[in-house]
Amino acid sequence: MLALDPLLIGDLDLGDLLVVLVKVVVVFVVGLVSTMLMVWFERKVISGMQNRVGPNKAGPFGLLQTLADGIKLFFKEDLIPDKSDRFVFKLAPYLSFVPAFLVWAIIPLGGDFTGDKTGLVTLPGDRVTRIQLADPQVGVLLLLALSGIAVYGIMLAGWASGSKYPLLGSVRASAQMVSYEAALGTSLAAVLLLAGTLSTSGIVASQEGFTNWHLVSTGVLPFVIFLIAATAELNRPPFDLVEAEQELVGGFNTEYSSIRFALFFLAEFMNTITMSAIIVTLFFGGPQPLSIDIGGLQWDGDLYLGPLNGTVWFLLKVLVFLYVYVWFRATLPRLRYDQLMDLGWKLLIPISLGWFMLLAAFRLAQQEGWNRVLVGGIGLVSIAAGAALLAAAMKVSARNREREGAMF
Repeated sequence: MLALDPLLIGDLDLGDLLVVLVKVVVVFVVGLVSTMLMVWFERKVISGMQNRVGPNKAGPFGLLQTLADGIKLFFKEDLIPDKSDRFVFKLAPYLSFVPAFLVWAIIPLGGDFTGDKTGLVTLPGDRVTRIQLADPQVGVLLLLALSGIAVYGIMLAGWASGSKYPLLGSVRASAQMVSYEAALGTSLAAVLLLAGTLSTSGIVASQEGFTNWHLVSTGVLPFVIFLIAATAELNRPPFDLVEAEQELVGGFNTEYSSIRFALFFLAEFMNTITMSAIIVTLFFGGPQPLSIDIGGLQWDGDLYLGPLNGTVWFLLKVLVFLYVYVWFRATLPRLRYDQLMDLGWKLLIPISLGWFMLLAAFRLAQQEGWNRVLVGGIGLVSIAAGAALLAAAMKVSARNREREGAMF
């Protein structure tokens, strides 16, 4: 079975194919329009934080400023350096843009969760489907694979430019993305452990009610690690060292112009929206409504919008994280590169691995009927001992480097 969407199970007719075609068009339009609006949103929010006006000329409230910039870039001269690898130089922007776009296919964009909590909607003709383009059983693995492909786009862009500064920027970016991929994957494993499935719709279905959100059930820490690692994966501030203009004159995309530069620009902002949607899907219930049950006050989160109820909740949650990313850009100073790598390898990876092992021990204790207090105590002691050994090893290594002096 390629997908769990009921629409694709059994014989397909013309109506089913039309529904799939409409889904493809909707995802395509949502991806492009949301990216355009994200650029405007980031400019307006940062300008408000810095007491500036921001875009306000092109269209109402400056909404068409991004469209104007895109048209300008499309008609600018497309330059290709003489010493570049022409084929790879042209291919690299698509290796960054296409994976960011394809991730939208596996994200649940809505659904009706007020009844049986399955998220299924019924279309005219009694066709039952999900508001999701595709729901493969290995959806999370597809997410990780697509995020890995994006590394090649950045690396090849710097290498194919035939210039040293883009190459330095691409090497930095590749090392950064590979380093934080480990912490991101380990924190993601904590979600998979509790959800028991690799399907994104299955992960959403397992988060019925606030207490079952993986933000709560995993103990908050995997979410914090995932957010930090995802920010580094996106090359967003304060981890935007691949475009440190004071050192690299623009980073891996220095030699790009016109529409090829626009593709890198779109990929960055589309990745921000995509990762916000992934965070909402993994930790905040996706399109599941925020139900309230406090004392005599009960509310199931129904906004009386029918099939659009889940979509509205999903958009509200994603908007929160889009604002958080803009907030990061406007307030946090850029890290040094050694601080960035130390944070990933010496802090996030050990913490995420230790927390995952603790959650696995609790899960095993629950299944086997063991004393969970005792298991938790042993786990915390083991984590503390591992942290002490790691700190001692790093202290010895620092002392040895200081004794040996600089290598260059």
